[in-house]
Amino acid sequence: MKKKIEKAENNTTIEQMFKSGAHYGYSKSKRHPSAKKYIFGVKNRVEIFDLEKTEIALEEAKEFVKSIIESGKQILFVSGKNEFKNIIQYNAEIALQPYVVGRWIGGTLTNFSEIKKRVKRLIDMKEGKEKGEYSKHTKKERLLMDREIKKLEESFGGIISMSNLPSALFIIDSKKEKSAVAEAIIKKIPIISLSSSDCDFSKIDYPIPANDSSLASVSFFVNQVVEVCKIAQKTK
Repeated sequence: MKKKIEKAENNTTIEQMFKSGAHYGYSKSKRHPSAKKYIFGVKNRVEIFDLEKTEIALEEAKEFVKSIIESGKQILFVSGKNEFKNIIQYNAEIALQPYVVGRWIGGTLTNFSEIKKRVKRLIDMKEGKEKGEYSKHTKKERLLMDREIKKLEESFGGIISMSNLPSALFIIDSKKEKSAVAEAIIKKIPIISLSSSDCDFSKIDYPIPANDSSLASVSFFVNQVVEVCKIAQKTK
């Protein structure tokens, strides 16, 4: 373990991952069999990811992200964990990509035609309010309409720009987001995922094996993906 850590300190990316706690997985009892090849060892009963393999996986994922953005297509950012809601939304907006934070709405991919109707409803209601069309309604009616807008915004606000199915999903914790993973597989949409040792890597096209529950770790990998998006947008 000591030699591995010393080597990591000579590699900027690996050092940054190490400092963010990206190397921490779960206990062996929680490990999914598909994660075994990414595990380097155990420390204090916690399995440790091989960050050299994580770095390779990250670079492969970034190359894929680059190809999608350069072709003018979209990547849907997905995270249902409350503690990452702000960082995912903020960074997805910087990257000019759609996002889903909070609860995944069933059918977001597999019943996209119906989802688009709900998105259109949101757009129409917001435009109507901005144009002052609500003034003709009673106070109670305006209150009910505001509540509907808020509810629609929470569910669909992040995908207003998604006029077509995305070309890939970038998921934080593929185990938690199993519904999104299942829909992407049905629609044959490639999945990029930051996944810890309890996740099924066999379902992910571009897995990034690392800590998916630490804010520092998640922030590091999200920033990596977003930077690729920003650079690719300038060169397309």
